[in-house]
Amino acid sequence: MTLLKTFIKTLIMTALSDTHPDTHPDTHLQWHTFLADAKKHVQTGTSLEVRGTLTRLTGLVLEAVGIRVPVGSQCLVTQPSQPPVLVEVVGFSHDRALLMPAGDVHGLSSGASVESAPAYVTVPRLGERRRVDRAAGYGVLRLPLGDGLLGRVVDAQGIPMDYQGPVLNVVSRPMDRRPINAMDRDPVRHTLDTGIRAINALLTVGRGQRLGLFAGSGVGKSVLMGMMARYTQADVIVVGLIGERGREVKEFIEDILGAEGRARAVVVAAPADAPPLLRLQGAAYATAVAESFRDKGQHVLLLMDSLTRYAMAQREIALAIGEPPATKGYPPSCFAKLPQLVERSGNGLGGVGSITAFYTVLTEGDDQQDPIADAARAILDGHIVLSRGLAESGHFPAIDIEQSASRVMHNVVSREHFEMARRFKAIYSRYEKGRDLIQIGAYVQGSDPALDEAIALQDGMGQFLRQGMEESAMLDQSVQAMGGVLQASPRGMRG
Repeated sequence: MTLLKTFIKTLIMTALSDTHPDTHPDTHLQWHTFLADAKKHVQTGTSLEVRGTLTRLTGLVLEAVGIRVPVGSQCLVTQPSQPPVLVEVVGFSHDRALLMPAGDVHGLSSGASVESAPAYVTVPRLGERRRVDRAAGYGVLRLPLGDGLLGRVVDAQGIPMDYQGPVLNVVSRPMDRRPINAMDRDPVRHTLDTGIRAINALLTVGRGQRLGLFAGSGVGKSVLMGMMARYTQADVIVVGLIGERGREVKEFIEDILGAEGRARAVVVAAPADAPPLLRLQGAAYATAVAESFRDKGQHVLLLMDSLTRYAMAQREIALAIGEPPATKGYPPSCFAKLPQLVERSGNGLGGVGSITAFYTVLTEGDDQQDPIADAARAILDGHIVLSRGLAESGHFPAIDIEQSASRVMHNVVSREHFEMARRFKAIYSRYEKGRDLIQIGAYVQGSDPALDEAIALQDGMGQFLRQGMEESAMLDQSVQAMGGVLQASPRGMRG
């Protein structure tokens, strides 16, 4: 704008000098100075400021006119005597930009100024500044990545929440990363020891696999995630707490994750009271942190709680900007967002580094056919179902091995191990099918040899599947223990 004013002023002075040559003897010098300044501005790539005006605020969505920037751009809404509000462009309609706030909109009024986010954005709540890159386009968000995040708890904006000072040894990177070509990924061929006996033996996980923990509320999914965070053989652990209760954040870190797990972990928290935009951003940021460590050749365990809250945040945004609802109120964009997030994890380029990911999926009313649960099951490489019935009976971890499956287990374990697991599940399932007859005393021993075998092994199987929170079971030990249970069968190890 200053350059434009200088240009107009110079033109006026030139016109005056043409009429009165003696009035402005320095006209040629001013033209020379103007051209030099113009050349300097062109070389430094100064961009034009884009501004608009806030015209409407309805529910979660702000509308502005006069500003035309790409979807996904970061902008600031400012007005006198009010702190600036960071927003993101989530859509547009004709000449109106649809904005979703990342902070509190209380106090905003019609006519507020909307402009593309500057190089640095001050966060009024904490008085800190975070960088937004404009070199690659308007307001492309950059967040801190690097080894300095280990042992820290940050929010969806990369701001520390643990009162341990600023995050050091990090570099700001753009969050607009593109997915890896599927043909560049190595297949899942190596086992990953989770320290959970039932998972190691019966639902063996492969390094680079993506699994879902399907559970209702209060069946022990957070405890199971904490056990995996402490015992899994991984270089780095990234935990994304997305849309959960704020109380659970500190409890998970201090009571479940523990000092040992936290030392090699990065926690990204976007609690339930965070705006939906930050909940989406928190999940993407946690994945970006995992990707940064994977690109260094490290093996990463990504624990995200929960994928359902991520979908709910997208539903809030999509419905607010007018997208029509589909299944149970979820618009189509929710089901498109899920694979875009999940596909970012997995093995890296040429087998260098990996992200093994566990996503919790909340099943409403313990309904395994919930739309998000059904969609997640289709895009993941396996599912571990936690049973409320088992939890209520004091069986922890409450893994329902009948409904659970690992789709890559046959590629990462020996044939002998796979056959033992198959036989264990068959015997366990046989007992569950005959449980009612046994409990009412209607079953006569000897009438079904397979059920007799299941009854004889039931106690050993139950002890095998239970595991204390402070107990770790390595992969080899888990397989040996499973073999020991089957050896107690009257038919031994024969199938």
